Amino acid sequence: MKPYKSLLFVPGHRGDWVDKAVRAGTDAVILDLEDAVPEQLKAEARQTVAESVARLRAEHADVGVIVRPNGLGTPHVGKDLAAVVRPGVDALLLPMIYTAEDVIRFDALVGYFESEHGVEPGSVGLVPTLETAQSVANCEQLASATPRVASLLVAAAKGADIAREIGFEWTLEGLETLYLRSRALVACRAAGITHPICGIWQDVHDLDGLATFTAQNRRLGFRGQVLLHPSHVATINATYGLTDEELDRYRRMVAAFEAAEAQGRAAVDFEGEHIDIAHVQTARQMLGLAGS
Repeated sequence: MKPYKSLLFVPGHRGDWVDKAVRAGTDAVILDLEDAVPEQLKAEARQTVAESVARLRAEHADVGVIVRPNGLGTPHVGKDLAAVVRPGVDALLLPMIYTAEDVIRFDALVGYFESEHGVEPGSVGLVPTLETAQSVANCEQLASATPRVASLLVAAAKGADIAREIGFEWTLEGLETLYLRSRALVACRAAGITHPICGIWQDVHDLDGLATFTAQNRRLGFRGQVLLHPSHVATINATYGLTDEELDRYRRMVAAFEAAEAQGRAAVDFEGEHIDIAHVQTARQMLGLAGS
């Protein structure tokens, strides 16, 4: 799965909203078959999502396509995967995960449907959502459960499942979720996952709050964010993206170090800062994430 900055939810049964999501500039669309779809529309939504996947791949090949199926233990999960594990799906966002065994069960099901539908084996990634107390407690095992795990989504929303599960009272300052967000970040990095994802900002109209929340998550080490409304895309892309000035500085840093290295030095004074290979590796990683 590519390193998406913005991942915008679209209710699976609202195929007409997919175009709005793309026009908003989101890096990836999450076609939701779970909470956003009323029970009586689940079957219809599966068909609509399958059609949306095909259309996105044909018309917007640069936009990521992620599907959130219903959870294990529901009567819908098998039918969901049969309908949507098709060419063009980059990953599945896994809801209500508790243990690594849950991820392994999804892995087996996805592998079966890849084989059935001519999808390249192992190409559909898995993104477990940390929205239960057990999933947070087991996040290290979830991050390394199978090679398909492409990221973890750390839920930190006001009044959502994770707040009820853990019992915290949400604040914009985020101290009550700092531990769970930080632990999940370390779990991702330890498992070799370089693109941990955070969610979610629920106040549609409070863009200042969104900017504060997003900047806080980027400073912690998150590299992307799930969002609910197209009006949030620009803020999230700007916050997680690099400015032209940042890109240029990283390029200058790499160039200065390489020039020093060519002269037999392992460190250099770069614009008043002492830098060595560790700083340059960070710069190269950031340039790589930006595709530069």
